Amino acid sequence: MAGGFFALLGEHQYMSVDELQEYGLEKMSDTEIRNFLSSQKTGVLGLPEEDAPYLLPLTFGYDGETRLYFTFLLGSSSRKRALSEAADAASFLVFKVDTMYNWESALLRGSITAVPESEWDSLEEVLSETWRPELFDTATLSGEVSVYEFSIDEQTGIKHQGLPPALRTTDESQ
Repeated sequence: MAGGFFALLGEHQYMSVDELQEYGLEKMSDTEIRNFLSSQKTGVLGLPEEDAPYLLPLTFGYDGETRLYFTFLLGSSSRKRALSEAADAASFLVFKVDTMYNWESALLRGSITAVPESEWDSLEEVLSETWRPELFDTATLSGEVSVYEFSIDEQTGIKHQGLPPALRTTDESQ
């Protein structure tokens, strides 16, 4: 089915993005996805694991083109480091929900690699705008910090902004 996004309808029935367009769902262009990523700071990283993906809520910096940057606070035996370093591919989901009729999401697929510490200074502008929980500032004193780059190979975005056509009044649909 188109776009990789589906809606669950009852028991094991799915509709594609194309089928959901008559209800107001829209595919996002590459420019809309870039603008959306530029305005957001949090998402969910999916790393492959044997039974199911390992999901991590993360803050990110975005270079405005094809790369996201994550700052990992790592413990002595870090599962996210091990999985990131072993991953051939990863996914990252960014979403924003204002109401049930006004939301956007972008699903990114790509690769994740550690950024050598010698290159961190060149990323200062991208990383300085990254929102981080206050806990990070306190915890970095006792933990190891690493920066990872997510290189976007594929992106898909969808959005719904406004009432579905069937719920609009005659004035709203014109």
